[in-house]
Amino acid sequence: MTNSMIVLCPGQGAQSVGMGRGWNDTSTAAAAIFARADKAIDLTSLGGTLSKISFDGPAETLNRTDVSQPALYTCAIACFHAMQDRPDAPTISACAGLSLGEYTALHLAGAFSFEDGLRLVATRGKLMQAAAEASRGGMVALIGADEAQAQAVCDGAAQGEVLVCANFNAPGQIVLSGHASACDRALEFASTVGCRATRLQVAGAFHSPLMASAAELMQKALENVDFKPLKYPVWSNVTARQHDANNSTLLKKLLVDQIVCPVRWSQSMSALAAGLPVGDNRPALHELAPGSVLKGLMRRIEKSCEITSHDKPADKPAPLEIPHV
Repeated sequence: MTNSMIVLCPGQGAQSVGMGRGWNDTSTAAAAIFARADKAIDLTSLGGTLSKISFDGPAETLNRTDVSQPALYTCAIACFHAMQDRPDAPTISACAGLSLGEYTALHLAGAFSFEDGLRLVATRGKLMQAAAEASRGGMVALIGADEAQAQAVCDGAAQGEVLVCANFNAPGQIVLSGHASACDRALEFASTVGCRATRLQVAGAFHSPLMASAAELMQKALENVDFKPLKYPVWSNVTARQHDANNSTLLKKLLVDQIVCPVRWSQSMSALAAGLPVGDNRPALHELAPGSVLKGLMRRIEKSCEITSHDKPADKPAPLEIPHV
């Protein structure tokens, strides 16, 4: 087996109180990342530093979109630095991240500095939180649906309101997003096309047109950051293809689109798996902290792809959650 790895970066929904504490307490490299994050952004109005909220909660604060996004970005990168702080550490061959995790992947590929990325995801979280509060929206997970069935639910339950496919997480797991009343109707309508539906406890209708105000302001934030050419392939959530390594204008546009367009994680991972070499040249797949959500999804996308998750230094499997942001 080649000593290279593909790094997978979690998105919102993977957070839990205590995340990153094990890496912080056992790795000076990880602790340094948390210290840099605490210095770079101010969360004192919400009760503490980023590291304190990550390690100690409370959960209702950590689960806020404007807190969880910078906290998840920091935790994943702290985990990565701890993993790399050893002589036998594998080299990166490619990166991918689910929604928010795409920013983590882009930082690891050299697109921008840790602090620039942290400020971007903190801004993204605030803008999405504000857009959620300004619109009465929600999200519904469909279990056992394919894309055609999911679209049929949208068509049947929208009734003139916004209701769209927002996340293609894995075969049989698609998330809808839109007005709260349309989501209510989707819960009832799903059974008519042969699938089950469950409401997600989220702040708003992420990855839908109801996030348009956040996308518009995020475009301005991205314009103020200089993106470098990518050193490794990184998958786009919007296109399910690798980003153009040297086209920062297109990359920024896709990051803006990602806020209002569906996240095609299942398609991205299928494409990644199809391109993997066989035999000794096959890179290992590693999921950064926190949790093991992406490992669980990959079991449903491509069983032949084994993922090693790094929730804690002594890995402990986390329950499968439904990611959304």
